[in-house]
Amino acid sequence: MNFTSPRRRFAQAAVAGLALTGLLTACGGSDSGEGAKSSGPVTLPFWGWANGQEAVVKAFNASHKDVKLKYTKVTDQLTMQKQLTNAVKAGNAPCLVQNTAEYVTSWVSQGALADISQYVDASKDKFNAGSWASAQVQGKSYGVPTSSAPNFTIYRTDIFTKYGVKPPTTWDEFIAAGKVLKKHGVKITNYAGEDPSTLEVLAMQAGAHWYSIDGNSWKVDFQDAGTLKAAKVIQEIIDNDLNSKLSFADYAAVQRNYDNGGTATRQISTWQMAGMVQNFTKSFGEWALSPWPTFQGEAAKTPAGTNLTGSVTLVTKQCKYVEQAAEAALWMSTDTGAVKTMASPTTGNGVMPALKNSNSYVADAISDKLLGKNYEPAQKIVTDSLGTVTTDWTFGPDWTAMFTEMQAGWAKVVNKQQKVTDLLAHMQEWTVKDLKSRGISVEG
Repeated sequence: MNFTSPRRRFAQAAVAGLALTGLLTACGGSDSGEGAKSSGPVTLPFWGWANGQEAVVKAFNASHKDVKLKYTKVTDQLTMQKQLTNAVKAGNAPCLVQNTAEYVTSWVSQGALADISQYVDASKDKFNAGSWASAQVQGKSYGVPTSSAPNFTIYRTDIFTKYGVKPPTTWDEFIAAGKVLKKHGVKITNYAGEDPSTLEVLAMQAGAHWYSIDGNSWKVDFQDAGTLKAAKVIQEIIDNDLNSKLSFADYAAVQRNYDNGGTATRQISTWQMAGMVQNFTKSFGEWALSPWPTFQGEAAKTPAGTNLTGSVTLVTKQCKYVEQAAEAALWMSTDTGAVKTMASPTTGNGVMPALKNSNSYVADAISDKLLGKNYEPAQKIVTDSLGTVTTDWTFGPDWTAMFTEMQAGWAKVVNKQQKVTDLLAHMQEWTVKDLKSRGISVEG
């Protein structure tokens, strides 16, 4: 599956619904004051990493006289967290930062973000519900969503045809197809040892809730029925050697493997196609889309998103011009030209907009070069997947630390040094202990 890339992975998911105060912070509140007013032009520092943002900033500056954006390109998602941590501590955080949903709760708990509800909530109906929730905590808005996350399978039609395999509609069929392909030296998927997002998104799809609110406490459950259902699928794929084990540390090698037919499918979103187009030389036109596999007997349901899909533009509390920053964030997510720039895999990252009505951007967000004759039917696959996205996943206040711990255990899972259930048992114990060490009320 492998959602990690040089631009890092992660997610749009619902963080809304945390209705109780005090659940996030062991270190002060997260309310922000009023934004400062300015009688003249203001400059808003903006940090991001996504392709296309520089063009969007240029368009914003050309169309605004009193507010200007000053853009700094950060290497990737992980670098962003480190640099933002240092800037917040030094008291010189930028006004606007690109980020993704799993980090929002953590940044709010540190008191780093401004509550911009009064400036953006009137625009709520312009966005789809899942995307809007990705920038909220405890019913307050701390940013504006920039993209949503249609998820689906992309597969090699020539390999499937050659070996008589049909596009899997369920995870059981996915495993069965993998066993057929294995006989011919082809892996059906790739699990990178550094990337446990595979486990995260399948658990999300299966109805798991690793973090939730119970009364006045956080509840942690890495061993619920949904997670165990996901673990069973992953374990069977690993036990039967149906997966490649290529690290995205060598991104080009992973792409060559797909291009050369060593691995036949990926569960992805629109933006990953850009990397495929940029790195492939042999297999253009041989790829097609099919829906994300379901669990046997269940209706279509796709995870709420991964990677830089599901991005948000956050406003920091240290910004002197909160109102202008909020309005700039809204412009970047709603201006037709800006949205089209980011949606295109050529000018941007091929990300689907967070807007409620985004079907018109599907054609721009997928690659006809990659899909060839399969380009037209692929558009319906993408559009349909937008209607089955999970909206009830909550990211916990220690998500970054938790995911780092999970990475170490996931590497052992991929290398058959422990079972998925062993990792889950460890994460249950570790996460409860970690939250308690932060002074956060928790049960589990």
